[in-house]
Amino acid sequence: MTLTPAPVSAPAHAPAHAPAHAHAPAPLPPLAARARTVGGSPVREILAVTARPEVINFAGGLPAPELFDREGIAAAFRAVLEQAPERALQYSTTEGEPALRQRLAARVSARGLPTGADDLLVTTGSQQALSLLASALIDPGDTILVESPCYLAALQVFGLAGARVLPVPGDADGVDPAALAELIRAERPKLLYLVPTFQNPTGRTMPAARRAALATTAARHGLWIIEDDPYGELRYDGDHAPWIASFPGAEDRTVLLGSLSKVMAPGLRLGWLRAPDALRRACAVAKQAADLHTPTLNQLAAARYLDVLDAHVAKVRAVYGERRDAMLAGLADALPAGSTWQRPEGGMFLWARLPSSYDTTALLRRVVEQNVAYVPGEPFYAADPDRSTLRLCFVTQTPEEIGEGLRRLAKGLGGNASLEAP
Repeated sequence: MTLTPAPVSAPAHAPAHAPAHAHAPAPLPPLAARARTVGGSPVREILAVTARPEVINFAGGLPAPELFDREGIAAAFRAVLEQAPERALQYSTTEGEPALRQRLAARVSARGLPTGADDLLVTTGSQQALSLLASALIDPGDTILVESPCYLAALQVFGLAGARVLPVPGDADGVDPAALAELIRAERPKLLYLVPTFQNPTGRTMPAARRAALATTAARHGLWIIEDDPYGELRYDGDHAPWIASFPGAEDRTVLLGSLSKVMAPGLRLGWLRAPDALRRACAVAKQAADLHTPTLNQLAAARYLDVLDAHVAKVRAVYGERRDAMLAGLADALPAGSTWQRPEGGMFLWARLPSSYDTTALLRRVVEQNVAYVPGEPFYAADPDRSTLRLCFVTQTPEEIGEGLRRLAKGLGGNASLEAP
């Protein structure tokens, strides 16, 4: 309904020569086309709707707050402020504090990818790294390739950059190298974006042989690879998979992204990217324009905390592994007959596919009425979404809460809940 304001008389103190009424102001110029065409995050919108404390929320990708090392992190901040307050509270270099980059480089090198401090750019969360890469690499209309399904916020970044985003067919092990080669020949894309370890949203991990094949394909056809690894340290069983960046052929064309959000604390907003020199310098220029640098105090505190991070991560892995097992144990009773899912070796997410007649977007409202929530699978697809899919986060709740949440989920999905997908 449109409300039309009533006419307003000129004020009594208005000059005699003033017009009886002012002209209506001209409309403002429109928003940029990219802002008009790219929507918000459905995950964030679901979290806003389900923020009530009685809701057991499997929708968010939120680390368990009770596991944050509050004392250890506070001690790191106190030490920095006591020992180097002038430096900690001052502007810093765009590339990042040398102390943090040195320690991060040592961690990356210890995991099999020789890295120096100057190979890294510190970012305000790994999400900013994606935005910087989009600024440095993507022109409007460029074609980029992604997994299907794909990390939702990456789709947002690429959409805002004006890219043409195409999904690469794959299987339970991730992107199919033969399908990738065919798309490269047909579409001449600029880059391939991957989360090969404990992928968001599916939780799957790409085997080493598949990673090597993708590195070879990218080298043969001249393709950038963005390898996003925010969850790699959250492994509960199975063997470590080497980074794609470590395989022959990938050295000069792979950008590796990392984050401290899932293993230290997301509120610190600390991430990093490792990239070849020219691209890393271009990203640094983009970062200068975005925020000058990541907060100095947070960087210095994190650099100090990295000395004890491994012990903390070991505790987190033990707890999260139990929570994953609790969710896996209850899924068969919670989901409709005929549903399928994989057992993730680590990370934070579990992906399920219900029978094809189910539309998880249409069902969400009914499920939320039971005070439980998930993320429908539809927004994770660049094209041709599977509407019977959903994502569950298993790390935020205790095993007891997970059990109760799955009982509520079963109630919300049960009975006559099968809504036909269009």
